[in-house]
Amino acid sequence: MSMFKIEIVVANPKHEEIETPPVEALVETGSELSWLPADILTRAGITPRRKKIFQTADGTRIEREIGYAIIKADGYETTDELVFAQKGDMTLLGVRTLEGFGVMVDNIGHRLVASTTIVA
Repeated sequence: MSMFKIEIVVANPKHEEIETPPVEALVETGSELSWLPADILTRAGITPRRKKIFQTADGTRIEREIGYAIIKADGYETTDELVFAQKGDMTLLGVRTLEGFGVMVDNIGHRLVASTTIVA
């Protein structure tokens, strides 16, 4: 298994011209949602909409706020829910965002690769 990081930019869905600066995030297919520092999301005007409980790898349960945003990376873009990460949390690009981008993860080349969407 390999791990790599990419730069992502998050835009406010109500005012798309308001964006975060590029943020380096770990591509993490084991995480359902993407996680970005709460202060960065707040500065872009992204507001928490609800709370969700997560279970960490060691079994600890934590509660975090969730908000909606437009996420961009490597020429891909999607809308998704984001976790308002707190101090000590990792900055992650989760699997739902990757699916929204319509990409697969190339762990050897350390990049995102466009994939075909399968219709049921």
